[in-house]
Amino acid sequence: MATTTRVHGRHAAGGPARPGGAVGLARRVLDVVIGGLLLAVATPLLLAVGAVLLVTSGRPVLFRQSRVGEHGRPFVLYKFRTMRMVASGPEITAATDARITRVGSFLRRTAIDELPQLWHVVRGQMTLVGPRPESAALAARYPEQYRPVLLARPGLTGPAQLQYRERSAVPPDGRADLESWYLEVLVPLRVTADRDYLDHPTIRRTLYYLLVTALFVVGLADLQQPVTAQTASSA
Repeated sequence: MATTTRVHGRHAAGGPARPGGAVGLARRVLDVVIGGLLLAVATPLLLAVGAVLLVTSGRPVLFRQSRVGEHGRPFVLYKFRTMRMVASGPEITAATDARITRVGSFLRRTAIDELPQLWHVVRGQMTLVGPRPESAALAARYPEQYRPVLLARPGLTGPAQLQYRERSAVPPDGRADLESWYLEVLVPLRVTADRDYLDHPTIRRTLYYLLVTALFVVGLADLQQPVTAQTASSA
């Protein structure tokens, strides 16, 4: 049974405040209008991808997992399955992970695997731009000072999701424990990037990240930041 991830200090310790007023309302309108339009336009693609996955990988076509939502409330997230069905494995997936299928690699590289999350955006469980919806297992292991970001409504895309994708999940020193690497090095970097947006979630910045995401999907932009040993030591 899913349990609510305990997060302390909503407005203390630098916790992100929920945007309200005109900005909060405008962002929700964008979620419904843009999210709804994208979902409608993407429906043929969703069906096609589902059919390809069914033929190449079998069932289930969709991957589901408990993720941490706004205020730490869990919800079940859906995305296209991009990995082989195995008994167990690390929560963190690097681009070189042997569990990723050939079709799955393409879907992950283009972020097409995340299109089903538009449904979560329309429903209000997610927003267009925000922090990555973290898994409940990893959220429970977040360092205390970074846990307030889990209070924000998770986003389909966002600054951290654009800058630190799977290519950044490969430790430069070759460490085998990806989960420790993620929690000790990537989480501080990702939270810093997300907080920069969450502290000033203007409509202009929201539209900017949506535009960059669209350019990334079609291969015209890539903001991924390689994490070097020097970056890791300063995180």
